[in-house]
Amino acid sequence: MKNFSDWTMKQDHVAIVLKQILVPVEGKDAVIFPPTYADAKENYNIDTLSDGRRVVTIDSEGAQANRMEPLFKTDEFKALVPQISIEAKGQVVSLLDAGHRLGDALIRSTPLGKEATDAFEQFLKTGDATTLGRLAPTSLVFGVWDSRGTGAKLPRIVRSVVRGWDVDRLTRSAQYNPAIDYLNLEGLFDEADKKKLEGDTKSATAQLGYVHVPAPGGHGGVLVRGEIVRDVTVNLIALRRLRGTDDATTQTLRRYILALALIAACEEHDGFYRQGCLLVPEGKAEWQLVSRTGERETVTLDKAALVKEASAAKTALKVSEDRSLTFSVEDARAEVKGKNEEKAAAAAKKKAGAKK
Repeated sequence: MKNFSDWTMKQDHVAIVLKQILVPVEGKDAVIFPPTYADAKENYNIDTLSDGRRVVTIDSEGAQANRMEPLFKTDEFKALVPQISIEAKGQVVSLLDAGHRLGDALIRSTPLGKEATDAFEQFLKTGDATTLGRLAPTSLVFGVWDSRGTGAKLPRIVRSVVRGWDVDRLTRSAQYNPAIDYLNLEGLFDEADKKKLEGDTKSATAQLGYVHVPAPGGHGGVLVRGEIVRDVTVNLIALRRLRGTDDATTQTLRRYILALALIAACEEHDGFYRQGCLLVPEGKAEWQLVSRTGERETVTLDKAALVKEASAAKTALKVSEDRSLTFSVEDARAEVKGKNEEKAAAAAKKKAGAKK
């Protein structure tokens, strides 16, 4: 692909970006249902800007990454990265589905745990990300934070987020009506119970569906009056901060990770974000190469060429083979015990210091 090597080594360009306009399948004026969050005001993640506009998060960076990464389990792309599966008491999970990737708790109690820790420590001490790239390349593509171990943290190379601009929040109400009048069904409730249960929506009787239950003011979705935008950024500066054991390995590692990042970024993704939120692109969006001066030029990403680049770099980098691992309950139990003892010792030390 033209200029592919330049993107991995030269400092002229900072990112490859896409601004994709999305619309609900029902049409622009359709109501959509964003995700809800327990701690967010009104449960939707809506921010009010200084000019009064309201912006809703439809799919966060983390959610977008979690949608992209399983792409590398498909027949078309699975040969490009190691396929690592972990079995835990009958449950089998792919590393490509683990939320914290190589830094996930699932990994630490497997034979891969020691290798992962060594790779993170190597990165912290020397800046060499070669072993990380060999073990779990998508951890470099989508970012990884070994927050519960070494503390090593690598930023996302590919970042994506979906937002809706100029939104109004809607509500909806519902009413549950039981199939029959249970309260007056002879022998089911006594007279004292009837008076207590009528209108008590939190009782076990209501939860089991024996009485009328109103549900007013629920989440009614949002109406997006502006645009729904999916912003995708492939960060070339973050890519060029990846280093290998030598110059040749550095170049190979960057080519490999960039090819994987661009494959993930340019693949058309399923727009079914959640119930009531099915979005499709409006028109054709163009990828742009952004220079340090802010100049932009349109670029074409050739998927076949990217797959070829990734495959060649994978071979040259000597990426790990596919593996099937077993989660050790004993190791996990020992880790938890050790953490509890560590916390108890720290608390005891703090208490002893307070008495002095």
